Amino acid sequence: MSKVAKLFKGASSSSGSKPSKSSSGSSSKGKHRSRAGPTPQEAIHKLRETEEMLTKKQEYLEKKIEQELMTAKKNGTKNKRVALQALKRKKRLEQQLIQIDGTLSTIEFQREALENANTNMEVLKNMGMAAKAIKGVHEKIDMDNIDSLMDDITEQQQIAQEISGAISQPFGDEFDEDELLAELEELEQEDLEESMKNMGRLPSVPTSKLPSTRPSHQTTTKKRVEDEDDMKMLAAWAS
Repeated sequence: MSKVAKLFKGASSSSGSKPSKSSSGSSSKGKHRSRAGPTPQEAIHKLRETEEMLTKKQEYLEKKIEQELMTAKKNGTKNKRVALQALKRKKRLEQQLIQIDGTLSTIEFQREALENANTNMEVLKNMGMAAKAIKGVHEKIDMDNIDSLMDDITEQQQIAQEISGAISQPFGDEFDEDELLAELEELEQEDLEESMKNMGRLPSVPTSKLPSTRPSHQTTTKKRVEDEDDMKMLAAWAS
């Protein structure tokens, strides 16, 4: 009998036997647990552990491939059988390494998708809590009270504006600004006319003869005679 037939025969005999109460209870608990399933955090943790295990396996395979390559080089000319066996082992190790690379890529993609799903779930949960909180706050607010409050605020603002206007009014007599401007224009016109009158008055011409600033002829002749006498006296003294 083959191993597969023995396996199926053992499975059928075990299924035909009547299970005990304890085994049925434990199996129901196990089914309940399996239906619940792990949490996202647990699944992410398990995936990370699997990634670490496969990464270590990669490092081990890379070292073994290097060793087999060195063995093949060392026995390439001395013992070809050993060298060929080493190259065959290297090929098998390289295939395992390629499979592990593909498995790591799949696990990494699954972990990232699970992390994103978990993040979205947390975000949605928090948003739901915030929506409930906002709803609770709005339920405590009475719209009628809001309208009454806004009416009171508007009324108080109007009262404040009236008070400010009353305080800013000037005290004492009030004058018409147009009358004051007209009076100012009259004063300016009078000043202008007075200035024109002063400009129209010219200075009078003097009637008396003005004294001459040029020296007279008699004075000039007397001065000349005195100069000639002085020259004669100097000439006589010199001779």
